[in-house]
Amino acid sequence: MQRLKESKAAEVLTVNGRAELVVQDAESYQEMLEELDKARLIESLLVAERDYEAGKARPAGEFIAEMRAKYGV
Repeated sequence: MQRLKESKAAEVLTVNGRAELVVQDAESYQEMLEELDKARLIESLLVAERDYEAGKARPAGEFIAEMRAKYGV
């Protein structure tokens, strides 16, 4: 446990020479999750930008105005 906390490196546990589990300290795991969330957000923004540039999307204000008019909100 001490080595994991100090090194911040994950350890791969094997069974019969094959990787079965990965163990890491909680702080490093949380940082990894946060980085994954950021990467997913960036990917979503890039997809949205490509869709907008390809004419597959429109400004949110335009959509909201249309929904208000359609549903009388």
